[in-house]
Amino acid sequence: QLQLVESGGGLVQPGGSLRLSCAASKNYYAIGWFRQAPGKEREGVSCITSSGTRTNYADSVKGRFTISRDNAKKMVYLDMNSLRPEATAIYYCAGPCDIYSNTYYSDSTWGQGTQVTVSS
Repeated sequence: QLQLVESGGGLVQPGGSLRLSCAASKNYYAIGWFRQAPGKEREGVSCITSSGTRTNYADSVKGRFTISRDNAKKMVYLDMNSLRPEATAIYYCAGPCDIYSNTYYSDSTWGQGTQVTVSS
């Protein structure tokens, strides 16, 4: 069974950068990053296929966030640049994700989440 553990969240100033990491117990799943801000629904940020050859991004993060994976280490990363206050949320990795719609499935496995706060 897939298990996921996130790390790397924290407090960063607007315009700053942060890298989130997701340790996965298995490689053969598409893994995605999702976020949930207070009072808002959970939204898909990015998804990457098991091979790492295909990615999908939410329009709000295109050009600023980069998802990647290192299957030798069973790790998935989210590099976040030019962060804005509206990026403040709990970030979760989950798998599998749907690479075409950037969404999760009803039986997707979730990590515990990591808090990202963008504030001066």
